[in-house]
Amino acid sequence: MARRPSKHLRPARPLSTSLARAETKRDGDWVVQAMVGGRSTKQYTCPDCHRSIPAGAAHVVAWPRTPHVGAASAVDDRRHWHTACWNRRG
Repeated sequence: MARRPSKHLRPARPLSTSLARAETKRDGDWVVQAMVGGRSTKQYTCPDCHRSIPAGAAHVVAWPRTPHVGAASAVDDRRHWHTACWNRRG
């Protein structure tokens, strides 16, 4: 039976925007999607407070509306934030 290619060699999947909303912050326009508790299976580090977001904790995922120059897609700029840290941003 043939082996599947490594997922790391496949192109990134497009981000789902079905449950996402647009927000404008001081550093630009962002697409924000809430992650409900229990959906995440990995631990992340919040880019604001640098504390961990445990697996299964509710949080938000945000990425710029337009990717930075040289990025293949906005997936490259996606970050996981504590909801309170994201809301505190101006």
